[in-house]
Amino acid sequence: MAQIQIEVNGRPYAVGCEDGQEAHLMELARLFDRQVRHVSADMGQLGDTRLFLMGALLLADELADAKSRLAALQAELARQQSERARLESRAVAALEGAAKKIEKLAADDLAA
Repeated sequence: MAQIQIEVNGRPYAVGCEDGQEAHLMELARLFDRQVRHVSADMGQLGDTRLFLMGALLLADELADAKSRLAALQAELARQQSERARLESRAVAALEGAAKKIEKLAADDLAA
């Protein structure tokens, strides 16, 4: 297990993570630090625990919004795929009907 040093709101913290995840964890820490600093700028120094709680809640809210948008986009994609399949079926049926008419016309011409 790897150990890294992150900084949140100007304070260092030692954090463990799986080997190879150090850069990802550092990026997550930078994201959280920005959120905490934003809360601190808006509300003043509340103490680390309250700042961290507010930062975490704001990030959770963003995550919930993103999940909601993703679900709506997935539903729209499913609707579009269903519509595409329906239209493809209609197109296939129309082409098959046209092919039968062409075959009948060709057979009628040969018989004449």
